[in-house]
Amino acid sequence: MRILGLDPGLRHTGWGVIDIAGNRLRYVADGAVHSSEKAPMAERLVQLHDGLAEVVRSFAPTEAAVEETFVNKNPTSTLKLGLARGVVLLVPALAGLPVAEYGANHIKKSVVGTGHAAKEQVQMMVRMLLPGASPSSADAGDALAVAICHAHHRQTQSGIAARALSWQEGRAP
Repeated sequence: MRILGLDPGLRHTGWGVIDIAGNRLRYVADGAVHSSEKAPMAERLVQLHDGLAEVVRSFAPTEAAVEETFVNKNPTSTLKLGLARGVVLLVPALAGLPVAEYGANHIKKSVVGTGHAAKEQVQMMVRMLLPGASPSSADAGDALAVAICHAHHRQTQSGIAARALSWQEGRAP
């Protein structure tokens, strides 16, 4: 299975791709899609859309995961981030991918073990969990952390579902 992790941002949207086989994670690629600060908002959103659509076409993920937006003190910034996040959710959905969402603390806890880990700790653990990964930017590293979080969460959910099915069918796991 191939997972696309996404860290939404209007100026820089990070992306990271990993493969999972059983409990093994393998680094595939990472990067960021950028929009021009001087362009009108609609054009910036198109730039994000087109860049992310190319990532989806190039790497053919089977699932996607997106970091949830936190609320800023500045409502204008929050609104702009929300617009970018809408595009980030839309692109994989248009490609027919299931899209999961995770809060920042959940991602940190999944990757580092604590929900209040520093950014540097998250980046270090991403490199440890994905040998060969050297994220091209902080945004790309954050996106890889989102993908790792989804891989861990997905495996847990699959195990729970399999045990529930066994019980329903009258078999103890």
